[in-house]
Amino acid sequence: MQKKSFSTEIEGKELHVEFNDLAENADGSVLIKLGDTTVLVTAVMSKEESSMPFFPLTVDYEEKFYAAGVILGSRFMRREGRPSDEAILSARMIDRTIRPLFDQRVRNEIQIVITVLSIGEDDPDILSILGTSLALATSDIPWNGPVSAVRIGKKLEDGSILVNPTYPEREEVSSNLDMVICGKEDGVTMLEAGAYEVSENDISLALDKGRLVLQKLQDFQKKIVQEMGKDKRTVHITEVSEEVKELFSKEIEPKMAPFVFSKTPGKDKITELKNMWKTVLKDNEIQEIDLAKEYFEQKVDEMIHIGAIEEDKRADGRKIDEVRPLYAQAGGISNILHGSGIFYRGGTHILSALTLGGPSDAQIVDGIEVRNNSKRFMHHYNFPPFSVGETGRMGGMNRRMIGHGALAEKAMIPVIPTKEDFPYTIRIVSEALASNGSTSMGSICGSTLALMDAGVPIKAPVAGIAMGLVVDQKDSNKYKILTDIQGPEDHYGDMDCKVAGTRKGITAVQMDTKLEQISFEAIKETVEKAKAARLQILDVIEQEIVEPRKEVSPNAPSIIILSINPKDIGTVIGPGGKTINGIKDVTGADIDIEDDGSIYITAPNQEKGQLTKTAIEELVRKYEKGDEIEGEVVRIVDFGAFVKIGPNTDGLVHVSEIASFRVEKVEDYLKVGDRVPVVVKEVDEKGRISLSIKQRDPDFIKK
Repeated sequence: MQKKSFSTEIEGKELHVEFNDLAENADGSVLIKLGDTTVLVTAVMSKEESSMPFFPLTVDYEEKFYAAGVILGSRFMRREGRPSDEAILSARMIDRTIRPLFDQRVRNEIQIVITVLSIGEDDPDILSILGTSLALATSDIPWNGPVSAVRIGKKLEDGSILVNPTYPEREEVSSNLDMVICGKEDGVTMLEAGAYEVSENDISLALDKGRLVLQKLQDFQKKIVQEMGKDKRTVHITEVSEEVKELFSKEIEPKMAPFVFSKTPGKDKITELKNMWKTVLKDNEIQEIDLAKEYFEQKVDEMIHIGAIEEDKRADGRKIDEVRPLYAQAGGISNILHGSGIFYRGGTHILSALTLGGPSDAQIVDGIEVRNNSKRFMHHYNFPPFSVGETGRMGGMNRRMIGHGALAEKAMIPVIPTKEDFPYTIRIVSEALASNGSTSMGSICGSTLALMDAGVPIKAPVAGIAMGLVVDQKDSNKYKILTDIQGPEDHYGDMDCKVAGTRKGITAVQMDTKLEQISFEAIKETVEKAKAARLQILDVIEQEIVEPRKEVSPNAPSIIILSINPKDIGTVIGPGGKTINGIKDVTGADIDIEDDGSIYITAPNQEKGQLTKTAIEELVRKYEKGDEIEGEVVRIVDFGAFVKIGPNTDGLVHVSEIASFRVEKVEDYLKVGDRVPVVVKEVDEKGRISLSIKQRDPDFIKK
């Protein structure tokens, strides 16, 4: 094997990079290690151009079961199947990081394959981004890298910053900040963060720390590329003809402004202008249709940039920092739903529907990163084609749906009550019923309404807003930040920065860009400006519903929590589960028992829940002197009668304790099956119980 190794130290830990001939037929490949986590990344570009009218980049993130050192999968399928949500989210993160650094006019297919070979305490996603950068930068594939990545965490105790925290460290600091920053020396290409109500200043400090690490990683990569990099191949780029440019300049350009700055929401007026251009192309028998369409997009892009930067003009006529009209509704859909929320922000309309279930309804996540983890809060997101006025395939889900759903879930997790405070499993489905920009942030607002409508005691309402950026194409220091971007600004703008949070602080951030990088200063300013819009949305939400409803829906299951001595768990379960299954059969309730003795009863209604609770309490009840109970005579003996006072508990009523007078023969006064009132007279050191009828009721047995 031929190999060449490089290493650097990041916060006291060695990052090891190895180039070898394992995947020698790939255009670029690298093996990258941190601790016990190892990732293989390959990059390949097709020799021929594809027929697709867009830049064809694919990122595949492969989680191998052997990476965790265990045999995973179902009992009947031990091979890797469809990618997990975690794999899809990692692939999206890599794609969003590297895509802006390609020439978007390239039509050769490019595929990045990340294979996680082993996984230790360090998350493979950061390694995957660094490995992808090195595989591309050292290959002959045209790409304007390298680009680096770092994860930033924050300790709760002292507020100190952690660089690339391990899985255990992230669990310890999960109540504060988990941020992934990807970028070059002077800017960011991708940002992803989950946080527990941190301040804008906390985000700024994390960016500052990340910037220093990115600079070191960039220097490390550049040295490797200088030694290992290949000459970049020449890729054919077809330019639009002068004939098309002149035709556009004559027929379309003079008419553009009223269509681009139409003061109407959405892309309809721009689409109308585009159809005019198509007619011009057809009438003039232009053959280079795809290139002509791209040229149209380029010219609209230029006009939107000039309008915003030089004149503070937006496509729909709003002010630069103006939020579109808002509407919030909590409930009102159907009594069947446990909770619902409707949220409008301009032409983006979201319906969020909430369902409550018992602890057994929690999702079990089992993969190479997460082993046997119970997930009791889920947010799912759907984006049907009719939401943008189009037809398309229904059913299933794509990477975008998974990504948007996960972002909203990340934003809501910090306010979800603990299992001890609210034992329900919570599932929210957000339906994007009309889309004109940032349905993911609309889903957060709809979810907040649904949670409060359902009576879930969230810590605080959460709202989200999408911020945009247009940068002067000649001077990158000249830019305008746009509040609440709509469709055309998302499509033609340079950045989409989504910020979610409560009144107290930020819970999630996600930033993507079409440029090679966005300055750290611009991102900090964007996050600051997002706060005013977030608070404005929260005002509207709280005008509709100021706090969670006091009671959950009557259609939701009833959940009762008990706590027993762990030593009594076997008593409740019974031999072969006979006892617990017997209770379930009678009451129709689900019973979940945890190792610490916590018992969660999920019943169809309150009455059956209480019946189940009583049955369990009777099973594990510890009787003490003075307890008064009604029991059933189960056996007669010469010296008294045994009375059943609990499902598994008998006590002896001595012949002298049956009546206030002398009893010669027990059978004369008691028989099996009789219900009698008793009081616990004594419990000896062996747990044997002495009962008395006469002390409970002297007149119960008569001569």
